[in-house]
Amino acid sequence: MQNFQPMPTFTEYLQQANEGTLVMVQIETREALEAVEEIAPLVDVVFIGPFDLGNNIGHPIINGKIDPELHEAMDRVLKAAIAAGKKCGIFCSGAEHAKACAEMGFHMISVGTDATGLQGFMAGEIATAKGFAKPGKGGSY
Repeated sequence: MQNFQPMPTFTEYLQQANEGTLVMVQIETREALEAVEEIAPLVDVVFIGPFDLGNNIGHPIINGKIDPELHEAMDRVLKAAIAAGKKCGIFCSGAEHAKACAEMGFHMISVGTDATGLQGFMAGEIATAKGFAKPGKGGSY
């Protein structure tokens, strides 16, 4: 026999919703960077979009190179989150960058996107199908 949980009333939902809601903002502009110390206490997580932030502050990531000014901006966001008792996340474009961010103390790290992951996977599968690479694990019958 299943345990039946009645639907909460609207009032009950409102009383519980705040505790079950995670508020996360992405810091990608100079304006957000300049206000990050005021933003961080108001949310649960601040998340850095380093490519957009770098472009916006005049220090774009080109060929994987992160200028010192962008490093300083990322460090400022991380410190603001920690000072506010909040978590800080960052998008990373690969494993080496992710490892470096983990060592810096970031709490949440995104290592790529579905589009780049699928592209890499499919490139490997096509190379194998054409005989340019050895089959990987899991794709064989």
